[in-house]
Amino acid sequence: MGTRALDRRSAMMIAAAGLLLPCSSLARASESIPERGLRFGLTPVFLTSDLELLGRLQAYLQHAIGVPVSLITRRTYQEITALLVSRQLDAAWICGYPFVTHRRDLQLVAVPVWRGRPLYQSYLIVDRDRHAEGLMDLRGDIHAFSDPDSNSGFLVTRAALAEHGLRPDAFFSRTFYTYGHRNVIRAVASGLAASGSVDGYVYGVVGELEPHLTAPTRVLHASELLGFPPIAAPRIPVDAGQLVALTDALLRMGDDPEGRAALHMLRLDGFTSEDASLFDPIAAKAALVAASG
Repeated sequence: MGTRALDRRSAMMIAAAGLLLPCSSLARASESIPERGLRFGLTPVFLTSDLELLGRLQAYLQHAIGVPVSLITRRTYQEITALLVSRQLDAAWICGYPFVTHRRDLQLVAVPVWRGRPLYQSYLIVDRDRHAEGLMDLRGDIHAFSDPDSNSGFLVTRAALAEHGLRPDAFFSRTFYTYGHRNVIRAVASGLAASGSVDGYVYGVVGELEPHLTAPTRVLHASELLGFPPIAAPRIPVDAGQLVALTDALLRMGDDPEGRAALHMLRLDGFTSEDASLFDPIAAKAALVAASG
């Protein structure tokens, strides 16, 4: 990793504060689950820090569906997935990894379209001045993962190591979870981590909107294209009529001024209907990791 003028202990304290405080306040602010209306869950794969964006998304969905819409956030993927599988949420924007893990309990509602395709990549990121060419050059690193249930922020790297008969705890000197892709970027940029696994979509959008966060880092490796984090719902809908209305609202989002404004802020082209087989490559990675122990 390139040298830093900032004392490492100071960097770790500053970065740790930046990682922990927003996540803690987010969890406390979203404990209750409304009993009525449409309950839409959001995981950290989503850019939840922008209150204007959340307001526009909520306003559009309420107008398009015709019922109150509550946006439910949690700190981890596991918490949102548990609420979704137990039918305490009507739908949620989750990740491909929990979707394939719970495929028997979930149905695919819609998939975002980014840069013309319902696909994205996982990135390995490092210090911008570091001399490294691939994953094997990261042996012995302190490595930042996003979430243990994240495809791009964990599974892709875990599966790549499994292909070499390796495990993260033996390959890296230490790993930790930041519970947010933006936080992975912060961890690598500050020197808290020597490398990190991050959502390529989030990295790209953060680089566009907050270039000072990505400037100290670079993409070391990009994975193959994989199914973009989807909108999913319980296999047996909580309210079938509302789910149909939500699906229609997502697919027609680009036709509405409020919807287009939200899509622009998300840097998405829209949403599309896809077959669940889009996520088979992620399921294959999950199976490889499970088989490796």
